[in-house]
Amino acid sequence: GSEAAGEQGQEEEAEDKLKEHMDNLLDKSAKMRQAALQNLRLAFSSKTLSEFLLERRLMLTDSLEKCLKKGKGEEQALAGTVLTLLCLQMGSGPEGQELFRSLKPLLISVLTDSTASPGARQNCATALGMCCYIAAADLE
Repeated sequence: GSEAAGEQGQEEEAEDKLKEHMDNLLDKSAKMRQAALQNLRLAFSSKTLSEFLLERRLMLTDSLEKCLKKGKGEEQALAGTVLTLLCLQMGSGPEGQELFRSLKPLLISVLTDSTASPGARQNCATALGMCCYIAAADLE
């Protein structure tokens, strides 16, 4: 019994941390947003969080969109990576398709922006390719 309660407590603590990182994506400080993106990248790549993310996907999508639009260089590159991992977590169902459909134009915009950093363009290209592979509804 106490082991299960301990695991439940750890899971709730981890979810609270994730919520905090998601909130930090909207911080005014670029350093704070980058740190949040790095923490989300680690969390999304180390554990399956599908149910937790399903409830928060719209807020997270909006936050990543802001990071891609307003961020520069490293922030855009991290946002592209986190977006790829989020798409992997969402899978090929309607949620993943919706995520891809909503952010595809922005990924293409960063990818084709000659003033964007090479790292940002590369990560957005990777995100575009991976998300297309995972969640594109139409064959084109």
